[in-house]
Formats: sequence, C-alpha cells, structure tokens
Amino acid sequence: MNRIVLVSNRVLDLSKAARAGGVAVVLANVVRTRKAMWFGWNGEVKTADQMHVVERQGSIVTTPLSEIEYARYYLGYANSVLWPVFHNRLDLANFEAGFFEHYVETNRRLATLLQPQLRADDIIWVHDYHLIPFADELRRRGVGNPIGFYLHIPFPPSQTFMAVPEHRELARTLTAYDLIGVQTQADVANLLDYMSNGVGGRIVPDGRIRVFERLVSIASFPVGIETADFTKAKRSTSLAQARSPASRIVGVDRLDYTKGLPQKFKAFGRVLDMYPHYQRQVVLTQIAPPTRESVEGYSDIRHELETLAGSINGRLGELDWVPIHYIYHSIPRRRLGDLYRSSRVCMVTPLRDGMNLIAKEYVAAQDTADPGVLILSQFAGAAEQMTAALTVNPYSIEETAEAIRVALEMTLAERCERHGALLAGVQKHDAAAWSQSFLEHLRRLRSTTAKRSESSVTSPPLY
Repeated sequence: MNRIVLVSNRVLDLSKAARAGGVAVVLANVVRTRKAMWFGWNGEVKTADQMHVVERQGSIVTTPLSEIEYARYYLGYANSVLWPVFHNRLDLANFEAGFFEHYVETNRRLATLLQPQLRADDIIWVHDYHLIPFADELRRRGVGNPIGFYLHIPFPPSQTFMAVPEHRELARTLTAYDLIGVQTQADVANLLDYMSNGVGGRIVPDGRIRVFERLVSIASFPVGIETADFTKAKRSTSLAQARSPASRIVGVDRLDYTKGLPQKFKAFGRVLDMYPHYQRQVVLTQIAPPTRESVEGYSDIRHELETLAGSINGRLGELDWVPIHYIYHSIPRRRLGDLYRSSRVCMVTPLRDGMNLIAKEYVAAQDTADPGVLILSQFAGAAEQMTAALTVNPYSIEETAEAIRVALEMTLAERCERHGALLAGVQKHDAAAWSQSFLEHLRRLRSTTAKRSESSVTSPPLY
C-alpha cells in the first residue's frame, strides 16, 4: 500500500483535533485511516537561523516559518492577494506589495525540506492556495512521484484570476501537478476556461488539458465530513435560553469578510421588525472565532458585527431575552454537535465559499424524527450538492429574512422530507469517499500515463 504524503500550510496537532475544523479535520482523518505522513507549518514563527529545523512526531512532520515568511508568504501573498481574489474581492487584494517572490521562496524552502523525506512509491497530495508552486519546486528537484493538488476555496472566473499580475506563473506551476481537484463543477468550469482562454491551453481527447506543454487533469471532488462525529449529538439544556420556548437559529463561521455575517445579522433583525410576534420566540446564536486578525480588513468586519449585534440587542432585547448571542471564540467540536441538534434553523450564508462543511455537520447532527432546517447560500460550494436546503442569495436581506420565516414555520413533514434528502447525500459523500475518490483518480491517471509513455517514444513529456 502506497504511503500518502499530505502537504498543507498548517498541520494539525492530533491531540487538539476536538477544537479544530475545516481542512485540518478532513486531513487528520486521512492520517488516522491510511498509511500517511503529513508535512507542513507547525504554527510557530522563528528566527531565520531556525528555518531548517524539521520536527517529527510519528506521522506528523513540521517546520516553523520565519518572521518574513509569515508576514509576506502567509499574511502577504496567500491571504492578502490569493484569498480575496479567489473569493471575488479584487477591491481587497494587495497586488502592489511585492509579496510574490517570498511566496515562491517559501514554497521552495518547504519543498527542499520535504524532498529527503520522500520514498519512491509515495503519492503526494498538496492542499490549498498557499502551496500552488509546491509541485513545481519538487519537480525541479527530480521528484517524479504522482502529485495531486486540491483547492479548498473556490476558483474565480477567469477574468478575475487574470487580475493577478503573476497569474501566468501561477498557472504554469499548477501544471506540475498530475491532478487538480476542486470543490464544484462551477470551479472546474472556471479553471478550464482560464486555462483555455487565459493561457492558451487546449483539451485533449482523454479530457485532460494541455497547457505550457504539460498535461493536467482537472476534476471536482466535493469534500465531505466524518458523519459519525455528529450523529450521536443530543439536545442540550445547558445552552443560553435553552429552557425557554424560543427557537434557536445557529451560525458557525470564521470571522471573515467572505462569510456574509453582517448580512445575516441584518436579515435576522429584519425578521424581528417585520414579524414582531417572533420577538421573544427566536434567538440567533452566532459562533465567530477570529481568523487572520493581522490581515487588513478583518478588524473592520469585527467592528461591524459588534455594532450590529449591539444595535439589535439594545433595541429589541429584554431582561430575559437577548436576540443575538454573538460569541467571538471557537468552541470544541464535541459541543458543536449538541448546539446543532438544539437549533431549529442553521444559517450558512457566505458571500462566497469553497464548500462549507458546517452545512453538512448540521444535517448530520439532526434528530431524524424532528429535524431542523438548513438555510444555505447559493454561493456556497455545498449548494451544488445540497439542493434540498432553503437556498438564498445572501446579498438580498429581504430574501434571506423571508427564508428565516419559512424555516421557522415549516411543517414537520416538509422538514423530514428535506432532511432525509440532505442526510442521504452527506452520508454518501463523506470524508472517506472524498479522499478515496481523489486518490484513486490520481493513481489511475498516473497508471494510464505510464502505459502510454511505454507504448510511444514520441509522446511528449508530462513535465
């Protein structure tokens, strides 16, 4: 059985998995269930003379970043250029800061540290926008192993991506991968459109695209969750106002300008204004742990949310009823399930999102005999799969407010029907199915390429 070498910007301390979420959790599941090594940044920032340190704890191999790398690779290019561009926020992208050189240099250093750790039969799986040039740096060092890349955030329309001054170089390095996986068919379409029209690629008969004299496969692999983590959830009586007759709406989102949190608060406030009988009958619990606080623009979203929550609570709240519970920190995953189970409605309403696993976690945690209702943004990757949710345009405060009313008034029969369809999809496309489908595709792709290379000495090189 081949060893799977996972590479990601951050590596999860497996002992702290109970508080983690997102990419870290699904990759931790791969490490636990397969023969694997996981390589990446340990979260520490050190001085320059400590940058060649590699720490190994079982299957986990990590290294720190330097202060310059943290500032210019991580906060700089990855999160001040690529993150806003990939989420269609060109207005927030900092193109002129000169971060790209440090982005490539950090990928080069990390690839140099990983290369001696590799075995000839390893399958390498690189994750997310921080590490786009990583395979190219490995290829330069003679690594011929199968290498796949998975993008956990959305790929933008081609014209948006072409706004990045270095877009051609990013595209060239992407073609060092055998397989590029994305969340949705819309992402596949955007990436193929860019590769075809932005840098002159062409689709070949086997479905791959030839660009920069290399062949690469692009496909959709929607990421899933470990459903067992949530199916044993129970309704909790220890939550704020849990013993009151009020119905709970829950939101769990990182504090990020892509998550549509101000729009969510405004829509909830609109429901209370338009339908006064819901006052004292419904509460919104919003978990919003901080993220990338050093990146310009994140303090603004925090201030806006605190202002909105304070305004709505001050205007409508009573001594025994607070409309919005705004919690500015993370909570353990083991408690999230109980919170989901105790909530009549879950609002997952990002302005743009790669997938959004909160939507799937909420569905998995519900009581099948009396399930809650999922309100889902049409701009979340999950909307492509989870068509039985109440889908909304989060930019429309009126539409979202109306969806809240519909969810609160939905009959048990309709709730059960919608939930049954959603749960079937979540169970079928879980975390194990996601990793298995990607890795099987990568193995099959390399096997086919090797056979074709053996049968034709005139075949062009893959790299």
